[in-house]
Amino acid sequence: MAIQPDREREPQARPDEAAEAEAPPRRGDQQAVEQDGPGTVQQDGGQDGGQNGRQELAEVQDAWRRALADLDNLRKRYARELEQVRQAERARTAAQWLPVLDHLELALAHARAEPSSVIQGVEAVRDQAVDVLERLGYPRQEESGVPFDPSRHEVVSVVDDPDAEPGTVVEVLRPGYGDDGSQLRPMAVTVSRRRE
Repeated sequence: MAIQPDREREPQARPDEAAEAEAPPRRGDQQAVEQDGPGTVQQDGGQDGGQNGRQELAEVQDAWRRALADLDNLRKRYARELEQVRQAERARTAAQWLPVLDHLELALAHARAEPSSVIQGVEAVRDQAVDVLERLGYPRQEESGVPFDPSRHEVVSVVDDPDAEPGTVVEVLRPGYGDDGSQLRPMAVTVSRRRE
């Protein structure tokens, strides 16, 4: 094993001097330091530093405005989606009542053959259910004698009725629930035939 001669030891810098040598110039310094080439250092009077500062400020302000606009768009989208979810949930809840109302209507129709106090109770339940639907935003629709409207009526049958205008709702077989904007189901109706 060969012994190597002692190398000359270089003086080591103190830790605080090494940190100063490696640290880049700070933004708050009065003079910006630019390096043109190897070994050449130029000191500037701060004009380029001021330009850079203004440019950075403009970029930060632009990013801030964009972030505010994005936040506002997000808020608006969330409000729209929340309203859509609310309407869908209300419709789903109200639709659960429809079979109950249909069964009450059938019970009332059969109970009229044997009148008793049951009829009053079933009518009270039906009226309460109709009121619940109306409070949810789906009022009962059962008008007859009005012109047929495909957005509100579902034709079950067509009849010849000399007393009714052609295309008029003669009888409502099943009531509809809801308004034009939010409808659970259309009315099932009988319509007068168009004369040829």
